[in-house]
Amino acid sequence: MQEIVFGLNEASGQPVFLRLSQAIIEAIEQGRLKPGQRLPGTRTLAATLKLHRNTVDAAYHEAATQGWLVTEAARGTFVARDLPIESGARRNGSPPPAAQPTKPSRVAADRDMLRFSDGVPDARLLPSAELARALRHALGRPDFLTASGYGDPRGAPALRDALAGHLASERGMTVSADDLIVTRGSQMALFLAANVLLSPGEAIAVEEPGYPLAVSAFRAAGARVVPIPVDGEGLSLTHLEAALAATPGLRAVYVTPHHQYPTTVTMSAARRIGLIDLAGRHPLAIIEDDYDHEYRFDGRPVLPLAARAGSGVKLVYVGSLSKVLAPGIRLGYAAGPRSLVQRMADTRQAIDRQGDMPIEHAVATLFAEGDLGRHVRKTRRIYRSRRDHLAMLLGDRLGSRLSFAIPAGGLALWARLADGVDAECWSKTARGLGLAVTPGVALCIDTATARQAFRLGFANLDEDEITRAVELLTTAAP
Repeated sequence: MQEIVFGLNEASGQPVFLRLSQAIIEAIEQGRLKPGQRLPGTRTLAATLKLHRNTVDAAYHEAATQGWLVTEAARGTFVARDLPIESGARRNGSPPPAAQPTKPSRVAADRDMLRFSDGVPDARLLPSAELARALRHALGRPDFLTASGYGDPRGAPALRDALAGHLASERGMTVSADDLIVTRGSQMALFLAANVLLSPGEAIAVEEPGYPLAVSAFRAAGARVVPIPVDGEGLSLTHLEAALAATPGLRAVYVTPHHQYPTTVTMSAARRIGLIDLAGRHPLAIIEDDYDHEYRFDGRPVLPLAARAGSGVKLVYVGSLSKVLAPGIRLGYAAGPRSLVQRMADTRQAIDRQGDMPIEHAVATLFAEGDLGRHVRKTRRIYRSRRDHLAMLLGDRLGSRLSFAIPAGGLALWARLADGVDAECWSKTARGLGLAVTPGVALCIDTATARQAFRLGFANLDEDEITRAVELLTTAAP
């Protein structure tokens, strides 16, 4: 195997594993590492660079998280094969060969595009070394397996115990491990909740605008979807009551009360009380999606509905660990009445016998050792700074074309456009310049009444990237 020299930027101030990860990525970009090329084993490279093997392992994991490397079981780590080939000659100024409209070139353009996400965390901040250490520990002691060779379909007991303690201390909820199910992302939890709460053909009320993938999950479970308008206080209870009177079979309501998706507003106390009361007076179950509770920047987090609803209200509380760690780590969970959680687990087994037990045990270790809490506190500071940076730039450069309220929490900003400005046209122009931005119409069921707005997720971009993104958005402005 040809030896590749990796130069680590000693002046960057970043952890060594991040510097090594960046050096690997640069070697790929410069053509010194080719698509499909096998990298040295972690032990070999660690010896060559005089680093700890765990540091090399964390660097490989970081580059793989960003899509530059792939790991193949029993074979090793390779440069991703679907990357575009860009030779060192091009970087040295030689003219490139005649370009052809190939599929890899489209992949490259998509990968290089800046994105205002829908509100995802920055995978580059993942505590890779801690997670890798915890995962190796889990794999080294696979005592989570039962005699049958399978784990509990509700999830690893250690993680459910950790979540129960976390929900009690951080969200005021009284739950035990038996009241919880761990899922492959919150999307699975939403589908399972709808599947056990609703019979085919029954209806669920959803926020409008709202989370499109929740609508997809409910429809996949056989439910009809009824959109309910959202205003500055959250879901309109007046419209919900009207829908209950006019819609036979309306049996559930889906809400994101802490930071409404996509508008970011927090449901008012009066609306929260009113919704719980309404659910208690009707056969109306509540699915509460608290997808980014950890990220509250101003004031204290608002307690979930699940912390206040009594036993007379059927409520399923859905959360996500993917928003805490990285989107590619598919870990969600749901809490609810024990019998209902068991039915969700029974349904889950029809499509997914169990979750990823090693990663569940690894994350339980992150809880137990305090790594997850430290990571949340660190990223909360970073994301708040990014929020403020984005708000400053938008106000300075686009204040006449859009308006927004600085969100108290969450990982995105909702920007309302000035009268006469078309969000879809603006978005299309921006994409041609290399910036992806989601118009409000994409988040509505009734597109005829869609708001002219953008959801601008900022957490996945550092401040330099935010500056470039706003420059592109300004250039694309009508």
